[in-house]
Amino acid sequence: MSHTLTVKTPDGSFDAYVATPATTPAPVVVVVQEIFGITEGIRAIADGLARDGFIAVAPDLFWRFEPGILLSEHSEADWKTAVGYYMKLDLTKAEEDIEATIAAARALPASTGKAGVMGFCLGGLLSFLTAARGKVDAAVEYYGGRTEEFVERGANMTTPLLMHLAGDDEFMTKDAQAKIKQVLASRPNVEIHVYDGRNHAFARPQGDHYDAADAETANARTRAFLKHHLT
Repeated sequence: MSHTLTVKTPDGSFDAYVATPATTPAPVVVVVQEIFGITEGIRAIADGLARDGFIAVAPDLFWRFEPGILLSEHSEADWKTAVGYYMKLDLTKAEEDIEATIAAARALPASTGKAGVMGFCLGGLLSFLTAARGKVDAAVEYYGGRTEEFVERGANMTTPLLMHLAGDDEFMTKDAQAKIKQVLASRPNVEIHVYDGRNHAFARPQGDHYDAADAETANARTRAFLKHHLT
């Protein structure tokens, strides 16, 4: 079952897609978008989390530019729009929007109060930043571009964090991945997996670089991780 949640902030309100499991109360997982908006793929991921027993909430982080925008990776024009919005996005404001979503979702009558965050690409970076701020009970990052620029923020964090990195990510160099592992790999609360030979967005269904086998391996690890830390 799905519905829309309105999240209020000092700057205004925005919508979030909510998928609810058959049995409640349940923990929350905030699903953070890529640069294309709350697409069919993001909603499908949220629906899958609901089938696994989580309340999945996907906030519209581009609401300040164009609320409800849906873009396609298969359109050159949409790519340009998406990258433009990404370049304009204030990461601090986006972090605040995610935290407002977490608070609103935790307050849902069906929620246990436990909350995690998981995200892809842009959403992966924002999931890492949210974890570093200590605002969630667990976090999952899928190939979050630019994570290496902010990785020192996680040097002393205590939030459980699961990272999925694409070995041949065109938006995250080998040196960037090495820096992330150097700073975080010794942290007992951080688990890092590198998927050799995979490109960026290897876990996006219907994506150009989707790899079914490694996507399922990553997703199985994610499900086990979230159940361990949130249930």
